[in-house]
Amino acid sequence: MTASDAPAPGLSRQQLKTLALASLGGALEFYDFVVFVFFATTMGALFFPADMPQWLKLVQAFGIFAAGYLARPLGGVLMAHFGDLSGRKRMFMLSILLMAVPTLLMGLLPTYAQIGMAAPLLLLLLRILQGAAIGGEAPGAWVFVSEHVSARHRNLACGSLSLGLLAGILLGSLVARAVNAAFDEAQLLAWGWRIPFVAGGVFGLLAMVLRRQLHETPVFAELQQRRALSAETPLKAVVRDHAGAVALGMLLTWLLTAAVVVTILMMPTFLQGMGVSRDAALAGNALAVLAAMAANLLAGALADRYGVGRVLALWSLLLGVAFWWFYREAQAGAYSQWHYAIAGSAVGLTAMIPAIALGGFPAPVRFSGLSFSYNLAYAIAGGLTPVLLSLAMKGNPDAPMQYIAGMAALGVALGLFVEWRGRGS
Repeated sequence: MTASDAPAPGLSRQQLKTLALASLGGALEFYDFVVFVFFATTMGALFFPADMPQWLKLVQAFGIFAAGYLARPLGGVLMAHFGDLSGRKRMFMLSILLMAVPTLLMGLLPTYAQIGMAAPLLLLLLRILQGAAIGGEAPGAWVFVSEHVSARHRNLACGSLSLGLLAGILLGSLVARAVNAAFDEAQLLAWGWRIPFVAGGVFGLLAMVLRRQLHETPVFAELQQRRALSAETPLKAVVRDHAGAVALGMLLTWLLTAAVVVTILMMPTFLQGMGVSRDAALAGNALAVLAAMAANLLAGALADRYGVGRVLALWSLLLGVAFWWFYREAQAGAYSQWHYAIAGSAVGLTAMIPAIALGGFPAPVRFSGLSFSYNLAYAIAGGLTPVLLSLAMKGNPDAPMQYIAGMAALGVALGLFVEWRGRGS
């Protein structure tokens, strides 16, 4: 047992500061990654031929968005490798730089009307660079905060970080709503769409300043002192010795992907397709993200007290029931922003998922183990979900609702498995 794993009665002031700074920095970086999706319709109009069907433009735009997920494994594995050998904080800083610069450049790109096919290709390249950065950010951040607290506070720590990442999505939603309110359609297409991306570059630099105040984790510092760092390539040890933990981490990430990508990121676009105004859809999305943020802290605290498996099962059940109810009402023309918020609260399950996943890997390869399982699953599920759901909805408007119901069943099963495994250990 390391010093950070020893029981502790509560969080110290320094630990609370670490959680706050890590969460705020994560919020600013995650804004850079997700702001694209809130302007998917606009980006489709600007970066693809004018005579292309609207549905195909949307699929193409979501395809470029998905490319960021496909790039995550390589960036995540590389950063995790050095994070396990050189330090968590160094990679925590590097991921910000790799995110901020491409986001800024997106806001300066010429459009299809100006340079033709080079425009979507450049956009795709920048999105891939963003994906490489976020591949190290999320798992690195969860490892960082979990190693700054005792094991008994791990779910709360991961929940606070997940709250920060969701805050980045909220910030993206609020900025999108403000931009859409401030400019008419012509102004938005002419230059207004650039503002959120240029602002994202500034947010990235601010996040870098914030993270300079953080300290290396006690767990990694102790590994260095005892010269107990991995003696071989960390990923090699993960694949050889921890295949079960990798499989569990991938299934958990699939669940997380469904909750975040469908319920939070894609839903505003789906709602507009049902006839809901863009402003009303984004307002409901903001309430849903706020509910998810609060639920992350609540779920994390409850999981630390009553057991992570049973709380994950409970929140997964909430995801299936609440999303089905909300989506069915929206289809019937009875869209409610408050019912969207209830569905959003089910995204609180993201507090437990990283805490469970990282617990399967020992400290010397923890970053690599979590990053490999998380990013590989996110590349597959997160990369394919937007495109496949967009295509499926052409013939089956219920596809998102049915997909979330299946993921909720998976979450209940995973929660019960974790609870059973905990009793048997």
